[in-house]
Amino acid sequence: MEGGNPLSDRRTVEFDSRDAFINVIPLPPAEAALDDSGYSLHGRGANAITCSLGTLDATLGEVTRLSPTVVWVMPRGPVTHTEGPTLPIFLKGRGLTIGPLVGAFIRADAETASAPVGLQLVGVTVEQGRQILSLLADALKNGVAEPAASVLPVQDTIEQAERIRSILVAICASGNNGVLRRKGRSVRMVLERFNTATSQLEWRSEEPVTEWGEAPFDVDVIGYNSAYRMRLDGGSGDGERLYTQLPTRISRIRHRWHRRVPAPAGANVRFHHPLWRELGELQRDVVDLSFSGLCLRCKPEDLMFPGLLPPHIELQTGEGQTLTLRGEIRYVTSPRADGYMLCGLSVQPYSVDEARWVRFVSQTTSPATRTSENMEDGLWDLFTRSGFFSLAGKTSEEFEEQRLAFRSMAKRGAEIPQLFCQAVWPSERGPEATLSFMKPYRHAWMGHQVAKRPGKPPPSVQEPGQIMRDLYVRTFEHPQSDPDFRWVVAYVEALNPWIAKAHVRYAERQMETGQGLAFTRKVHMLDVYTHEQTGRAHEGIQIGLATAQELTLLADTIARTRPACYVDALDFTRERIDMRPVQARWKQFNLEREREILVARRNGVPVAATVLELGQRGTNLYCLLDMARLFPLTEEGPSTYVALVDAARRWYAARRRTSFHFLCEDEGGDYVQEAGIHGGPDPYMWIISSKLIPDFLEHISELTIGRRGAHNPR
Repeated sequence: MEGGNPLSDRRTVEFDSRDAFINVIPLPPAEAALDDSGYSLHGRGANAITCSLGTLDATLGEVTRLSPTVVWVMPRGPVTHTEGPTLPIFLKGRGLTIGPLVGAFIRADAETASAPVGLQLVGVTVEQGRQILSLLADALKNGVAEPAASVLPVQDTIEQAERIRSILVAICASGNNGVLRRKGRSVRMVLERFNTATSQLEWRSEEPVTEWGEAPFDVDVIGYNSAYRMRLDGGSGDGERLYTQLPTRISRIRHRWHRRVPAPAGANVRFHHPLWRELGELQRDVVDLSFSGLCLRCKPEDLMFPGLLPPHIELQTGEGQTLTLRGEIRYVTSPRADGYMLCGLSVQPYSVDEARWVRFVSQTTSPATRTSENMEDGLWDLFTRSGFFSLAGKTSEEFEEQRLAFRSMAKRGAEIPQLFCQAVWPSERGPEATLSFMKPYRHAWMGHQVAKRPGKPPPSVQEPGQIMRDLYVRTFEHPQSDPDFRWVVAYVEALNPWIAKAHVRYAERQMETGQGLAFTRKVHMLDVYTHEQTGRAHEGIQIGLATAQELTLLADTIARTRPACYVDALDFTRERIDMRPVQARWKQFNLEREREILVARRNGVPVAATVLELGQRGTNLYCLLDMARLFPLTEEGPSTYVALVDAARRWYAARRRTSFHFLCEDEGGDYVQEAGIHGGPDPYMWIISSKLIPDFLEHISELTIGRRGAHNPR
């Protein structure tokens, strides 16, 4: 299947400086633009653009995709390769002839009938590039061209037949558009009907089916909140209609999900065109931005086109900062009345600017909030005033020993937005409220440590609930800059009706849909002290590190007894159960993050396991990352729990911890008292998919209207 990440590995070269990039312009066409760059063409007759090879009269066929770097052609007959590395290429359309251009074959599939032929253009001059883009602008004006940016990446795969049928039936009812893709070509189409009598999908396209070539076909269709990709292995055609069986697999693909906001005053970019050095340095204003993209105000003479890959873009933030990005042009509008055109890019920061880029975008999208550095004392006062320290029966004195670690992490966390986001809503009185996120797992961020000053809000607050709404937006949008982000995890104490509605009820409604995008249930977060060993001999029980086979057994057990979102969010898949990539990521910043799994055996047979986790001190005042879980592997498992708790005490004590949490996900049992485990709160474990974030924030916006205060989740 074509496409993939628009910023794939072959385009992630980072130049040391602007001069280093200028010295290599023009880039080779294959590096300057995507193979499928430019515009997809659908013209017929007088609106068609044709391509000739060798001589002007040797017409190869109609052009199906075109840019200043590549031509895709649907040949009218057999294609013969030339002996030389390059050959003359001519383009004809709308009374204009362009050429000779110089090009080379990049694909000619002689084995497949009606397969498009790809030609890489080399050495295209500025004037030739201008002519090509002028021809394409005319095709756009006549409605026979559309941008051909890279294909959206796959998010997840669906193989359940009934769910596939349900999704496609819903798409039939919506009448949304889709696109059939083949290398070098795309055709717009609509899924009109699912015929229950024949179990067939009925499609309608803008072109006769006989002109599509042979199956298989890759098709993208738009659903309600997502787009889906499928492969159609065959079918029967009738004019502009195609009849196919239900696919056995469909993939969900990502749409732009980042909120765009106006750019700060004075924000602009400087870059050079990767093909033509003679265009000089271009400086263009930024119109809006998001975590993944920019919109620029460009000029027609900039010669921008979809699929172009500027590898070195300097963003002037308007506040004295310069950030270096690389990007892909995704769309270019027609010139507006003022002579400018809007140019949309997907962008990624250079590695050295990753943290500064995230901070800049976060601050721009949520200007009323701040990060936590230089507010450590004010935050401690906020936690005291809000009653945060009294949660779970604690007192503020019990937290004093963590104050230094908290101050350190409040400062460091602001410098590591790849792992942390502690958002603060400040006023002239100091911090009014705070909410934190951190990334303790490979694909999940954890929301935690929320507190709000009691009483009336400051005079600067104009709307009810504005403070909490701003904090939720800042923190829940923050992980969207992380390409690995799939889940939000939290432990919320639903003692207040607002928290119950905001978190628990929302997740319960999502669970009822059966889509596997949310999970919540009440758990028991109990306390264990490392110095309180039971003193028992635990005869007949052997405790040791889990072997590779035992890790597989544990992962299989968890997958069988827990929802899929629980398994994926908490790194309990077989590939990630040891959390080595996460531990390595935290270690890059000299932070503690550890998971170890101990197994209890009887006569050499594994019967139970404990999963022990540890996190950097100061990341959470309740030490949520210092947490143990118990899992039975056989019916005898619970009989070894006391021995496993004692082993966990030794493990945490060796790491200088005086206590840790035991997360009890069942109703407990005699082992809780026998192991000397102390009571604690009963929060709800709360997991939602990253796909639900826009909807969840709309939900929060509704609830915060008229809000008078909410209880604090830990």
